[in-house]
Amino acid sequence: MEGVKKEIIESLREQILLMEGLKSGRIEMERTDLGLQEIAHAFPRGVFPTGAVHEFISPTAACAAAANGFISGLLSGLVQKGMFCLWVSTKRSLYPLALEGYGVPPHQIIFVDVKRDKEVLWVMEQGLKCDALAAVVAELSEVSFAESQRLQLAVEKSRVTGFLHRRRPGRQRALACVARWQIRPTASYVTEEMPGVGHPRWEVTLEKIRNGKPGRWCMGWRQGKFTLLPDLQRVAAPKREHYA
Repeated sequence: MEGVKKEIIESLREQILLMEGLKSGRIEMERTDLGLQEIAHAFPRGVFPTGAVHEFISPTAACAAAANGFISGLLSGLVQKGMFCLWVSTKRSLYPLALEGYGVPPHQIIFVDVKRDKEVLWVMEQGLKCDALAAVVAELSEVSFAESQRLQLAVEKSRVTGFLHRRRPGRQRALACVARWQIRPTASYVTEEMPGVGHPRWEVTLEKIRNGKPGRWCMGWRQGKFTLLPDLQRVAAPKREHYA
């Protein structure tokens, strides 16, 4: 009897996730592990939601650079097996060769540079409809809820993962994205008293996650993978920030 109850509960959870547009069921559990360690517990079933659109908010240039680094770390797990990624922006600041430091071969990233946010959204939507891609990254400022809905509808068919990186947005608004992140740079760290600037280090805030648990962590990137730094443990979900 207990086994039957568990099966019914699991079935109901599957149906709720499907109605929410988040396909994180039994099949999705076989997806590539992105190495997020403790952060993974915040996601439904402990699995990073691929085949969905994630929003990143960067109020400053420093935060934007940190977010691009964190996104690059995620791409390292998504572009395995020779898959390609599309990266579209109006003012590209990313140095392609720097991707190698995050385990991403530059030749597997297709860069598209356009002039307006509207063009960024159009290219992103077309890319998200192409199931030959592993992911699409779009850097822009403003996007409406209706526009984000179109992106979410595109990934529900193709199962491509989208990263909507909003740099210096005029204001924060609700979007049809599965998660909202904010990545802030912190002082880099070195090991064994070695000279240099040290490894990348970020304060990673998951402000919203559908059917999950928001939180904040201190993460780094070292030896080709994410590292959860011990000096900052997970804390309660942060208050929402509003931008003028």
